[in-house]
Amino acid sequence: MNDRQAAISERQPAGEAAGVGAHPTLSIVVPVKDEEGSISILVEQIVGVSRDAGLKLADVVVVDDGSTDGTWQAVEALSKRYGELRGLRLRRNFGKSTALMVGVDIASGDMIVTMDGDLQDDPCELPRFVAAIEEGADLVSGWKKERRDSLSKTLPSRLFNWVTARVSGIALHDFNCGYKAYRREVFETVQLYGELHRYVPVLADALGFRVAEIAVNHHPRRFGRTKYGVARFLRGFLDLLTVMMITRFAYRPSHLFGGIGTLLLVLGGAALSYLTALKLFAGAQIGDRPLLLLGALMAIVGVQLLLFGMLAELIISRSPRPAGFQDLVAREVGRRAAPE
Repeated sequence: MNDRQAAISERQPAGEAAGVGAHPTLSIVVPVKDEEGSISILVEQIVGVSRDAGLKLADVVVVDDGSTDGTWQAVEALSKRYGELRGLRLRRNFGKSTALMVGVDIASGDMIVTMDGDLQDDPCELPRFVAAIEEGADLVSGWKKERRDSLSKTLPSRLFNWVTARVSGIALHDFNCGYKAYRREVFETVQLYGELHRYVPVLADALGFRVAEIAVNHHPRRFGRTKYGVARFLRGFLDLLTVMMITRFAYRPSHLFGGIGTLLLVLGGAALSYLTALKLFAGAQIGDRPLLLLGALMAIVGVQLLLFGMLAELIISRSPRPAGFQDLVAREVGRRAAPE
């Protein structure tokens, strides 16, 4: 058992998660922005595949994240044709993470599938996602193995996925894929903000949920244009640092700051000791040496980081338990002893 799973003794076997039985009800959450041309086709495909595969489709939640075209009018028209459709229109563009959490909040299914609204995700994969969840996974991430995008998107994405997999220790090929399936309890425990939606597998794994991956079909974009650019990947790397802080050092910040501070203090102390020895035993002039300034700087910063880590530990020790602390418990047996 690793340190990330120390608080969790045993996950539930397949089908025992809250609300997920042999035939879970299914909610599809689709955040969209300026997808007027594709949303009607996508909803029709989702409903058709669900009916043909015998899936218990609870609802299709389409969240319009500040579209400026006719996307919302298309959603309104679809709501009159499909009783399963629930549409939400945000007041402005808040970002994908916010749109997903708003959609998940009203989704009523035991199992939640998120997918993009640009027709690049294939609804025919839905039965495979459901099967993977029923086999015991808590989160199933899609892998666009044969990606139908330009090199300007695929190359940065491959670099991003490689770095994320190495840093997080999660053996996934595609963190950027928005096509994922979750047991509801995952979203009841993991809270999204900013642009952390692509890191849900990392956050879920840190809480002891079982993460799996399946290769999915990926289609070229048929309508509109991509909403992502290089800036998205730069922000993604900054978010990766946030996720690592949340998952690895949230309850032991002194290990991070103290570790770096100790290293700097040792290096700075070694440099200053070397210069002191030169001054005492060789009579060398050390006042104009850059090493003196560097050694003093490393020693000062090292002490500051050590004190910062201790201060962070004091704050955590005085803070109440997080509201979702009980969510870390997978199972409980026996009766609590009555108070004397």
